Amino acid sequence: MTTRRGFDIRKFERWRRPFEIGIWVVVIALNTVFNGMVSWFDHGRGAHKVATIEPWIWEISSSVALLILAPFVVMATRRWPFRFDSWRQSLKVHLVLTLPFCLIHVGAMVGLRKLAYAMLGAHYDFGNWPVQLGYEYLKDFRTYFIFVGSICLYGFVLRRLQGEATLLAEPDEGPPVEPIERPERFLVRKLGKEFLIAAREIEWLQASGNYVNLHVRGRDYPLRATMAGIEERLDPQRFVRVHRSYLVNLDYLLEIEPLETGDARLTLRDGATVPCSRRFRNQLRERFGDTPVSA
Repeated sequence: MTTRRGFDIRKFERWRRPFEIGIWVVVIALNTVFNGMVSWFDHGRGAHKVATIEPWIWEISSSVALLILAPFVVMATRRWPFRFDSWRQSLKVHLVLTLPFCLIHVGAMVGLRKLAYAMLGAHYDFGNWPVQLGYEYLKDFRTYFIFVGSICLYGFVLRRLQGEATLLAEPDEGPPVEPIERPERFLVRKLGKEFLIAAREIEWLQASGNYVNLHVRGRDYPLRATMAGIEERLDPQRFVRVHRSYLVNLDYLLEIEPLETGDARLTLRDGATVPCSRRFRNQLRERFGDTPVSA
C-alpha cells in the first residue's frame, strides 16, 4: 500500500523495530550532547569549576538510564493508552508511574556515576538525597510525559499511515446495507480516504490494548474494540478463537503444530505464526483432527 507521496507502509513495517530503536538512541544521544555542552560550559567557568570530563559523565549516565527505561514507558502506554473514553484513568496510572520511573532513573544514574568515578580514582557524591531526589523528580516528571506524548503522537501518525478500521454504522435513514450484528465488511480510513475490506479477507486478528489489529494481506488495520466484542460479530464457521489474544480465519490456516507444553503453533498461508493455547486447541482438533492442515 503506497500513499500519494510514495510512502510504502509494507516496506516500513519490515524496518519498523530497528527504526523505532534507532529513533530513541539518536534523540537521547543528541539530547546528551546538547546537555553535556551546556553543563560543561556552566561548570567550566563558574566559581566551582569541575574537571572537563565530569559534566559528560553526569549527562551520559543519565541518558543511559533513560534509554534503559524507554521500553518500559512504551509498554506502559500500550497497557494504559490515552483514549477519549479512558484518558482520566490512564492519566492517574501514569502519574503514579512517574515515581518508580524517577527512583529507577536516579538509582541507575548514581550507580553509573559512582562506577565511572571509581575507574578514574575519584569519589562521586550525589549530595543531600532528599533535596536532590526532589529536584530529579521534577525533571523526571517532565521527561516521563515527554516520552508518553511522543509515543502517543508517533502511534497516531502510524495509525493514519496504516489505516484505521471501524465497523459500518447503521445509517441515519433507511435500512442498513448489510447486517449490523454480523458485518460483511469493515470501513477503513487512511489519509483522508475511505475504502472497504471484506470480513472474509481478514486472515487473523490480534488484541492490542483497546484495539484489535486486523491482519489483511500483510497489512494491519487497528479496530477500536475488544476481542470478545468483535468475536461475537464474526462468522463462527470461519473465525475461531485460538488464544485469549488471537482469532484466526480457518480459510487461511495452513498447519497446526502441537507443542510439548500442550499448546500449539499455527502457521497461516502468508507464513505468519500464531500461538494456540491448550484451552482452545481442542476446538481445532474437532475440525481438523491432530494432522496438519494442508493447503
